[in-house]
Amino acid sequence: MVRRYCLQKGPCRPNHNFPTKDVGGRLRSFKASWYKKYHWLEYSIAKDAAYCLHCFLFRSDDGRKGGGASFISTGFKAWNRGDEALDNHVGFVNSEHNKAVRKCEDLLTQSQSIRVALCKQSDQVKKDYRIRLQASIDCIKHCVRQGHAVRGHDESESSKNRGNFIELLKFHAFGRVDVHSVVLENSPKNLQMTSPDIQKDIVHAIASEITKEIICDIGEDLFSILVDEARDTSIKEQMTVVLRYVNQEGYVMERLLGIAHVSDTKALTLKMEIESILVTSGLSLSRIRGQGYDGASNMSGEINGLKALVLAENSSAYYVHCFAHQLQLTLVAVAKQHGDVSGFFTLITNLINLVGGSCKRMDNIRESQAAKVVEALCCGELETRQGLNQEVGLKRPCDTRWGSHFDTLLNLPVIYSSVIDCLDIIKKEAKGEAKGEASVTLICIQSFDFAFILHMMIKVLAITNELSKSLQRKDQDIVNAMQLVRGAKLRLQDLRDKGWESLLDSVISFCKKEYLPISNMDELYILSGRPRRNAQQITNLHHYKVELFYTVVDMQLQELNSRFDEVNTELLCCVACLNPDDAFADFDKEKLLKLATFYPNEFSIDDILHLDPQLDSYIFDVKMNTRFTKLKGIAELCREMVVAKKFRSFPLVYRLVKLALLLPVATASVERVFSAMNYVKNTLRSRMSDEGLNDFLIGYVESDILDRLDDECILQTFQDMKTRRGSL
Repeated sequence: MVRRYCLQKGPCRPNHNFPTKDVGGRLRSFKASWYKKYHWLEYSIAKDAAYCLHCFLFRSDDGRKGGGASFISTGFKAWNRGDEALDNHVGFVNSEHNKAVRKCEDLLTQSQSIRVALCKQSDQVKKDYRIRLQASIDCIKHCVRQGHAVRGHDESESSKNRGNFIELLKFHAFGRVDVHSVVLENSPKNLQMTSPDIQKDIVHAIASEITKEIICDIGEDLFSILVDEARDTSIKEQMTVVLRYVNQEGYVMERLLGIAHVSDTKALTLKMEIESILVTSGLSLSRIRGQGYDGASNMSGEINGLKALVLAENSSAYYVHCFAHQLQLTLVAVAKQHGDVSGFFTLITNLINLVGGSCKRMDNIRESQAAKVVEALCCGELETRQGLNQEVGLKRPCDTRWGSHFDTLLNLPVIYSSVIDCLDIIKKEAKGEAKGEASVTLICIQSFDFAFILHMMIKVLAITNELSKSLQRKDQDIVNAMQLVRGAKLRLQDLRDKGWESLLDSVISFCKKEYLPISNMDELYILSGRPRRNAQQITNLHHYKVELFYTVVDMQLQELNSRFDEVNTELLCCVACLNPDDAFADFDKEKLLKLATFYPNEFSIDDILHLDPQLDSYIFDVKMNTRFTKLKGIAELCREMVVAKKFRSFPLVYRLVKLALLLPVATASVERVFSAMNYVKNTLRSRMSDEGLNDFLIGYVESDILDRLDDECILQTFQDMKTRRGSL
């Protein structure tokens, strides 16, 4: 089993910057070109040595026959004798190496296995086996596609519900004589293809084929990694690795490579697990050109963080702090640092705890709101149309959930009167603490201060919420993200300069509608408390406009400026020159030449010399071409260069464009995987193994690849995993 697995996995062939050493008076190293010439050759980064996979698996007892000890135990390091020594190792037809190769080929040929030889099968038996296996694969694919559990609580024949897989297989066979005649009770007892092990093997085969499709889509190109960790329902720390790359059509793709259980969240542990996942898929750290994580110290630490460990091995793997995460931090900072706003969100949380903690109270709000909607429709105050006047509720704000603060506030003005009615009922009928809390909450939310902060924060958060959603797009590029951040800053500044009157009008209108007190802006602002605290004589206008409105908007702008300092780095300033907006108005040849120097592995000195005139030809060509003058963003530019075949005319420029697109913007794809994980591995499926979770999630998350997989490939992969009783 171990030998078969190693052969199916293939030799370990990392794409590595092979170290040089003095051999025979010259600096020599392992050559990547040997990979193509010798299919059995593998390389160990840790030992800087080459090995023979076939001889290692089928070596003799003393470890010295079967091709030589250097290719089995100690490792071959004589780089000065490379081709000669490798050819000598292969030897003649009956050499120990060639004998080991033939043994490997025989092991992978199932038709020569002892089990198959002892159990010769007729063509009809093979046909029935194929139909049975295909039916099982179809049912498993449906369960994976929908994220449904495969096994049932009781799968015995006497059970009324034998689980999704068995029940789906029965439905699949119903009315289809060819399938019904070979599955379940009509199949051999030792070859029904329904056991838990078979189910797991099919899911693994599906995941393997999806991963192959992703690796094939990447080809020999470079990529970036997006990484984060989260706790699953069985209290295990799971780390997700997502790849960001540009495919052959010029589209930016973000694909799940794998999810793994980690014993701790130390940077070194995460790096080792990432490297393991990459090597398993035939990739290496040397091909990474971007890192996207959150701002945790174990991730972004300058000395011992994951970012620093990867950069130590690959200086071109540039780190970008997740933009969406940074944006959330700005909102949390404002919500905590400003006293009035912090108190406001504390009040909102208490309100949700008080009202949303009881099904009866939420039912009261729904019934009250439904009655008010019906009344408004009858009076003509609301119009009716599909999608309008839907039932809304109160969401709990969370510091780590993007956009949750805005979603919490957005619905409150709509159901405000229903919430007041519910609090009145609690105040009258409840006993103990709930009665007192309802009384205090009623006083607080029926004030002009509450109404003002509510509408002010909705206006401020509406701007940042749009930015947050835009940053979470999979195909978002770094240049467009920087423009969106600048646009949000300009909108906030415009709100500060011109938004006061409209804000005050909306607050006053809301207060009139809900019969709330309205503060006179010309009167003195009175603070609650002891008289000596009112020594500072300020008007209501100064308090609400300057101390609240201006201060909150300024704090938001200040946080955006400090958090998004990456936009001012030299790398991103150079990348911005590729932007095609306004007919390539930002084009700067000198900065683009500087950008090429950030990637020494992709641009040699000779390449940079050729890039100079190519940039001149490129900008002249695209400015004359109407297809390029109206493009928005580097992502559109990349796709158009592929469609118009410009990537062939300007290969070095296209290489720069792809490198710019590899820089990650947000880890939203990773967060979506965690959402899928919580759906797949729920409390009823908490005993799912780590390998099973990884396989299931790959199929569930990458469902578009699953839909176009060739069933024949899944059949063959499943069959080759181990020796089967049935044969195709």
